[in-house]
Amino acid sequence: MPIDAAKATSAEPRTTELAWDHKDVQLYHLGIGAGAATPEKPHPATDPDELRYTLESALRVLPAFATVAGGGMAVAGGLAAPGIDVDLAAVLHGGQTVTVHRALPVSGRATQTSSVPAVYDKGKAAVIVLRSEVAADDGPLWTCDTQIFVRGEGGFGGERGPSARLELPDRAPDLHTERHIRPDQALLYRLSGDWNPLHADPEFAKLAGFDRPILHGLCTYGVTLKAVVDTLLGGDVTRVRSYTTRFAGVVFPGETLRIRMWQEPGRVQVSVTAADRDEAPVLADTVVEHS
Repeated sequence: MPIDAAKATSAEPRTTELAWDHKDVQLYHLGIGAGAATPEKPHPATDPDELRYTLESALRVLPAFATVAGGGMAVAGGLAAPGIDVDLAAVLHGGQTVTVHRALPVSGRATQTSSVPAVYDKGKAAVIVLRSEVAADDGPLWTCDTQIFVRGEGGFGGERGPSARLELPDRAPDLHTERHIRPDQALLYRLSGDWNPLHADPEFAKLAGFDRPILHGLCTYGVTLKAVVDTLLGGDVTRVRSYTTRFAGVVFPGETLRIRMWQEPGRVQVSVTAADRDEAPVLADTVVEHS
């Protein structure tokens, strides 16, 4: 069924109740590589800085947790909007922004309000823009803006939408590091709520055009933010104000991510490539804004 852009964007916002506790936060952190060895932390299981992600008595919440808080992806509410009926095998995550309004609590209850601000016509595909605004009783917590790329759903005569790209600085990165993706990383990450079989079922992956399951884009998103926080922000998750990226390519479990960072006033610009595949782009137009 074709996407009805006018119906989707004019629909009343939908609300969902969210709840999470320290176990959800710890599982998410493990799913993005907390507790795994890195070039900076060869003995991470007992590293005091790493325990802030894994030990309940020291726990701090990485802002990218907002994409899975409550046991499901922020996009779930948007894909259920009137006028949207898409095949999961045709869906790819195009881009993601999380804006945090204060430090995320280790446990909490909140209300998520989901809407579809825009649907863009890219010709052979459509881009659905989803917005989730999350607030607790004592005020706003975060806002997620998600772009979903749906193959075969374009051509309906809508606006093409923005296409500007962010150029990398014309200088060497201030820091670069690598993060290995374990072969079972996608299987662990999906326990945080993204059950798309594209990331676990080889037969479904083939239907989507891949020879084997791929890693969740949001897992790469979390791995990257953790690397930035750990290396350039002193391990302080509360310094992150917003984090945006465009998913430029896939990652296969077992590969190594090469993460390059450029420091600028109040922000870090990031490039992520697949070190095992001749620096194939993975994340582009990536910026962490911070205090």
